Amino acid sequence: MSEILGLITARGGSKGLPGKNIKVLGGKPLIAWTVLAALESQSFDRVVVSTEDTVIAEIGKEWGAEAPFLRPEELAQDSSPHILSSEHALKWLKEHQGYLPEWVMLLQPTSPFRSASDIRASIKLVKSESVEAVVSVCEVKHHPF
Repeated sequence: MSEILGLITARGGSKGLPGKNIKVLGGKPLIAWTVLAALESQSFDRVVVSTEDTVIAEIGKEWGAEAPFLRPEELAQDSSPHILSSEHALKWLKEHQGYLPEWVMLLQPTSPFRSASDIRASIKLVKSESVEAVVSVCEVKHHPF
């Protein structure tokens, strides 16, 4: 089996809904839904939280993810490109733990209704169709503006 990293990116500095990644939704912190789906999928050799926030890191660990590092504040701003936090995580894991996965699945806590079967289907698709990436989307019933 290929090494696949489940990378959960969760910054603490939300301005629209402060503390959103740890707000309780359906009896669990928002980030817990993503951690649990990742673990239930049994698709990853590691599930890692990338955050600058110690509370988010601790909650991620409480629900079963790893949080071996805190990312720098400059990679957790409103304007910080998502790719930079992903690159930081991969670089840290390689330099400090000798771990460099073949695949990375980016899992955002703000999609709490993604299921373990959605994760497995995405991995199956990318491996069977020889595509470079899979992005999940859904139809918007009401335009946000």
